[in-house]
Amino acid sequence: MIGISKLYCGAVEAADALRYNRDSSKLPSHLLQFSADKKPVVVWNMTRRCNLRCVHCYSNSKNIRYADELTTREAMWMIEDLATFACPVILFSGGEPLMRGDLAELAQFAVDHGIRAVISTNGTLISQEKANDFKKVGLSYVGVSLDGIRETHDRFRGVKGAFDMAMRGIRICRDTGIKVGIRFTMNKRNVQDIPAIFDLIEQENIPRICFYHLVYAGRGSKLMEEDLSHEQSRAVLDLIMDRTKRLFARREIKEVLTVDNHADGPYMYLKLLREDPRRAEEVLQLLKMNGGNNSGSGIGCISWDGEVYADQFWRNISFGNVKRQPFSEIWTDTSNELLARLKDKRPFVKGRCAACRWLDICGGNFRARAEAATGDIWAPDPACYLTDKEIEKEKGNILGKEK
Repeated sequence: MIGISKLYCGAVEAADALRYNRDSSKLPSHLLQFSADKKPVVVWNMTRRCNLRCVHCYSNSKNIRYADELTTREAMWMIEDLATFACPVILFSGGEPLMRGDLAELAQFAVDHGIRAVISTNGTLISQEKANDFKKVGLSYVGVSLDGIRETHDRFRGVKGAFDMAMRGIRICRDTGIKVGIRFTMNKRNVQDIPAIFDLIEQENIPRICFYHLVYAGRGSKLMEEDLSHEQSRAVLDLIMDRTKRLFARREIKEVLTVDNHADGPYMYLKLLREDPRRAEEVLQLLKMNGGNNSGSGIGCISWDGEVYADQFWRNISFGNVKRQPFSEIWTDTSNELLARLKDKRPFVKGRCAACRWLDICGGNFRARAEAATGDIWAPDPACYLTDKEIEKEKGNILGKEK
């Protein structure tokens, strides 16, 4: 997760995180990515069921009942363990989490145990009644997925009217006083809508937008050929940075982030190095704190059936099941070779990743994407768009310093 507004536009300084000793239990939510302890943010796919059928769904969801989902009682045991393990955030996802009748109850249970509760939803099922429940719970955030403006979004979601229903949900959350934002997964089919998405967050007074790079998983794996080219990725980052900068210049302060491709960090730093060297050095310090991809360390996933994964996309390798063993024990079991290696990928990545001067900052990027594209977990991430010259280590130079 790369905070464009935080880093490129100067909304956060390194001192902001250091003020809390980078302790995840003390950091406000917008600074959690800079924690030193990397206690995992846990994505819980609380149900596989969904009322839509999105072409990029990583869980291959359908609108049917699945018999193997955690019960409410099992979920409470899991949440109690997460709280004891000091997980700072639980993200209730799916499928579509609003299709489970105990969502508000379990979110309240998490909050009561000191865990921030966040919901990732398609937005179509948010009613005023449900928003009122979420407000009482004290949700930290509701993220609503949009794939573009009306025609584009409806085509991706497989349901006519999905855009209008999602926008209704966003407006209800906003007007009820719940922090709400947009999640936008970028690919060749919708990249043309990014300027309109920026217009939308201004017009609708939406405070947050996350631009996700495509991860090849679930139905999303069929979109591998639909991923942006390296040239398109660079152009998109330039566009996102430029539009965010223009927002800040007009004092329209929005939280803008890119997610799932940590090449964005070095790319932004190199751009700042040309534009504002003093800010660039501050950003470099923050990128080092961030540490890049945290799959298997600072982020984890628990599936609807209790299986534990490195992240919400990489679902073919399970480390255990919370029905049989607490998450805290599974997550700290260093006898699991892959899980142990994911906590420090540097000695194991291959090719241009192994030789890259930004390895400590990008964290080796997404292993799931490398495996999907090449069959080798430790191969270079094919979505890294940095050039060989940009990643080259230069003798006598400090990390990131240019001649």
